[in-house]
Amino acid sequence: MKLSARLNRLEPSATLAMSQKSAELKAQGVDVINLSVGEPDFNTPDAIKEAAKQAVDDNYSRYSPVPGYPVLRQAIVDKLKKENGLEYSISQILCSNGAKQSVCNVIMALVDEGDEVIIPAPYWVSYTQMVKLADGVPVIVNAGIEQNFKITPAQLEAAITERTRAFILCSPSNPTGAVYSKAELEALAEVFKRHENIIVISDEIYEHINYVGAHASIAQVEGMKDRTVIINGVSKAYAMTGWRIGFIAAPEWIVKGCNKLQGQYTSGPCSVSQIAAANAFSGDQQCVEDMRLAFERRKNLIVKLCRETPGFETNEPEGAFYVFPKVSSYFGKSYNGEVIKDNMDLAMFLLNVGHVATVGGGAFGDPDCLRMSYATSDENIVEAMRRINEALALLK
Repeated sequence: MKLSARLNRLEPSATLAMSQKSAELKAQGVDVINLSVGEPDFNTPDAIKEAAKQAVDDNYSRYSPVPGYPVLRQAIVDKLKKENGLEYSISQILCSNGAKQSVCNVIMALVDEGDEVIIPAPYWVSYTQMVKLADGVPVIVNAGIEQNFKITPAQLEAAITERTRAFILCSPSNPTGAVYSKAELEALAEVFKRHENIIVISDEIYEHINYVGAHASIAQVEGMKDRTVIINGVSKAYAMTGWRIGFIAAPEWIVKGCNKLQGQYTSGPCSVSQIAAANAFSGDQQCVEDMRLAFERRKNLIVKLCRETPGFETNEPEGAFYVFPKVSSYFGKSYNGEVIKDNMDLAMFLLNVGHVATVGGGAFGDPDCLRMSYATSDENIVEAMRRINEALALLK
């Protein structure tokens, strides 16, 4: 009796694993502050919840079309035109059970066995695993803290081969908070224009959690829209993680392929959630700005505290709600005879001794770092950093 080789190639999600360990300690009565989870701590805005309640009363309880209700897809088309200056038709939009499924749909639709997918590191933990699931080959391009976790056009060019099928871009970035500027995206686009067969998968789920001005999408660069798949959704900007609505905006041939795939293994996403998401996109956007301002305040707080922490090297995140300090100065130190060999050991030490949950950076492709989410209260941030400093002082 055995599991498939396909499944055995995959690694468990490190973020979910650390969140589970944190929950287990909490269940034992330990006061754990969880900085491991990539989820806004705000409640879904009331107007969106009211739209969902009305959808229940209006009997949105049956199967929806596989790509989503036209009202939701039209709301997405309108959002892309108004906020991003991009023209799409609803036939170029497909809605899924969260942006995670949207990414996986695209990879499964595009990648054949042996095809290469370029992924800048640090990266979100699931990108590499999804490429493996599709029998593709992840090609990792490293960009450390010294270059603000962003790759250069020269690095991109050097990574491209005749087997390159796609490139995954995440801006604003999970796990680093790095944001590619319009000029940086234009420079990368110049490379892609020399290699016409590469599709860019642009994960823009943190679009609205941005501290440096208007969001820039590589689809806005001349010549790139027809070679770009935009991934987005409602989870981060509208605090709707559990509603499970993501979408792609893409050339119609890709949308048709993803629609065929999705039709065979999930069909359309939750009917009530779709009506709520349509309200999110078309309704008053002040809630988005209010949450962004709170995240910016928290970012300033945690960056200040990280920079005051001995042995932490911390850059300035420009978006999302993560800080990704370099912590390798603690590797080789010990406590009670236990040696901190790497990032995972340090994360477990901070959980078990400091009672703060973080995630080792190795899961994101940078083993010198830790990821900490500041999607929590100011009070929790201050207390978590106090505990971290107290625990780190025990290492000799």
